[in-house]
Amino acid sequence: MAKYYDEIPESLIEWIKKQHMFWVASAPLNPDGHVNVSPKGTADCFHVVNSRRVWYQDLSGSGVETISHIRENGRVTIMLNAFEGPPRILRLYGIGTVHEYGTPEYESLIPPETRKPGSRAAIVIDVYQCQTSCGFAVPIYDFATHRTQLIRSMHMKESCDRASDATASTELDKRGLKAYWIQKNLRSVDGLPGLLTAPDSKVTPVSVFDKEGPRPKLHRPSSRDGNALSSGATVGISFVLGALAATILPRILSDIRKFGMFTDTTT
Repeated sequence: MAKYYDEIPESLIEWIKKQHMFWVASAPLNPDGHVNVSPKGTADCFHVVNSRRVWYQDLSGSGVETISHIRENGRVTIMLNAFEGPPRILRLYGIGTVHEYGTPEYESLIPPETRKPGSRAAIVIDVYQCQTSCGFAVPIYDFATHRTQLIRSMHMKESCDRASDATASTELDKRGLKAYWIQKNLRSVDGLPGLLTAPDSKVTPVSVFDKEGPRPKLHRPSSRDGNALSSGATVGISFVLGALAATILPRILSDIRKFGMFTDTTT
């Protein structure tokens, strides 16, 4: 059922571009180190250069595992799967290269007009093998929208950096993104080096993110959902109560009359 290719088949490239999320897996060389799997889901972050090269815009987070592992050994695997339409799992095995924020390579791949708030690196992956498999056990989901919490929070941090740079301050704003990188992104959980140059970059973070744009709303069960969910239970309960009323209630009334607990008011 699994098929292997030396490069990404042309027929799959357009499918890849339509997917709303992907996973990145990496690991250190130390056999006792932590294997990492990270979900990525922000729109327009993943790009296919050709059948042997892909890259994605790596956004800031509380960890820096993928960057650290790629720096040490280069190994990285991308996985995508179909949540709608025909089932499919796709894995891209490759060797990664990290281009940090502020470097010429980063700037050439991610100009200001396409940069996401919190973007810290461009991860370029040279694919040496591609694998497809059935995906028969992957559930079917309907895509609603992308979350914006991450880029909104990072936009606020970058605003602090922009304000600090505007005053020519020599100290980093502790609320800013670069200070966050120093606090969270210098080392992996196993102590491997993470970001090396981005925190010291003299490039001011620029973003075209519209902070006034719409925010996705989490779905809350409506009365219609509740009715649909409980209609079967409601019918069952009604049936049981009806049966009890038909069999037990007459006996109760009979006992009440028998023991004189029921007053006859007829004349």
